[in-house]
Amino acid sequence: MGRKSRLYRVFLSITAGLLTSAGLLCVGIRATQIGMDTSLDIVAAEMAMPTGHAEYREAPVFIPRALPVMSEVLRDKGDKSDQVSHEGSAPAKDREDDKDFDAHDPSQEDIESYESEHDGEERYPVHEFCVTEGNMSYGVVQVKNTSSTDIDIQEELSAKLGFSMEDTDEPQVLIYHTHTSESYLPYDTGYFFESFFPRSTDSSQNVCAVGEEIAKQLNAAGIVTIHDTTLHDYPSYSGAYDRSFDTIEKYLEEYPTIKVVLDIHRDGIGTDTEKYKPVFTAEGRKGAQAMILAGYNYDGCEEFSDWEYNLRFALRLQRTAGELYPGMLRPLHFSDFMYNMNANTGSLLIEVGGEANTIEEARYTGFLLGKVIADTLSGEK
Repeated sequence: MGRKSRLYRVFLSITAGLLTSAGLLCVGIRATQIGMDTSLDIVAAEMAMPTGHAEYREAPVFIPRALPVMSEVLRDKGDKSDQVSHEGSAPAKDREDDKDFDAHDPSQEDIESYESEHDGEERYPVHEFCVTEGNMSYGVVQVKNTSSTDIDIQEELSAKLGFSMEDTDEPQVLIYHTHTSESYLPYDTGYFFESFFPRSTDSSQNVCAVGEEIAKQLNAAGIVTIHDTTLHDYPSYSGAYDRSFDTIEKYLEEYPTIKVVLDIHRDGIGTDTEKYKPVFTAEGRKGAQAMILAGYNYDGCEEFSDWEYNLRFALRLQRTAGELYPGMLRPLHFSDFMYNMNANTGSLLIEVGGEANTIEEARYTGFLLGKVIADTLSGEK
C-alpha cells in the first residue's frame, strides 16, 4: 500500500472517531449534495447506525468451511436451518423460484489463500445485527420517520402511484450507482484485516454486483431493466450525485418509458477497528439486510414537489418484502433529504447491507430484492 493510501486511511480513521464521538452517525450529509473534503464526505456519508429495535450478536468464530450460511452463534442456540434464526428473519419455505440463486460460495482453498495474503495483519471484529422495528408501523410495514412531517402509512399505501407499468419491450426500470465503487468484505470470517478498504472498481466486488442481481430478476419477470455501471465516484468522490444525475437524465431522454429509477448503495457502519453488518436469513442462507430511503421536500423545493409518490412506491416495496421475506429490509428511512429522488416519481435510494457484509450476502439480497420489486411492479400494470 502506498504512502498516500496509508495517510488516507489514517485520516479516515481519525475523522470516523471524531464523528462517532460527536454522535454524527447519519447519512444526512449526502442530502446536502454540496462539495466537501472527499475523505470527510465519505466517512460522514457512510455512518448510519440503526435506530428502533435491533438484535445484536457476535459474528461467528471463524471455522473454514465451504458454505458459511449460518453463524456458529445460531448453531449454539440449537436453531435449525429451516427455522427463524433471529427476530425478523424469514423461515425457509419450499419456494422453487428462490432456489436459482447463482451462489459463488468460497472453497476452503479460497479462504486459506485469503488468510495467507493477510498473514501478520491485525484483525478486528465484525458484529452482526438485525433491525426489525422503526418508530412507525402498519401491518408488516416498518418505517423510521425522522422527517419534519407526519405520514399516514395506511393512507399512503392506498393512494395512487405516480406511474403505471405497461406491457412493453421498452425499458421501464433504470438501476444505477452514485457511489459505484462501494464494496464489501470478501468472506464471512467474523473479522476484517487492518488493510481492508471498502472501495473497488471491480464490478464483481462492488455494488454493481448487487444491481446486476436485481436487474436479472426484473428482466426475467418481463420488466425490461437497464443497469448502468458508470463509475460516478471514481476517481473523484465529490460531485458523484451531480454526475449520476446527468446519467439519469441521459437515459430518461433516450427512454421516456422508464418509470422506476433505483440508486443502489451499501451502508457503512463502524470504524477502522470495529464494524457492524445488518443480516437476515431466508431459505437457510444469510443475506445483507437492505434499507430503502425516501425523502421529504422539507424546504418546498419546486423540483421535488412530487415526493409523496416516491414514498408510496417505497412503502409498497416495504410491504411486499415483509410478506415474502420478513426481515430482509430494515425499516424504511423517511427523512429530510432529496439525493436524486427528484428524477421522476419512481426514484428511490436503496442501501444493500454495509461494508462489513460479504459480497455473497449482498448479492443474495439483490437476488431476493429483484423478486420483491418485480412482484410489486407487476401489481401496478
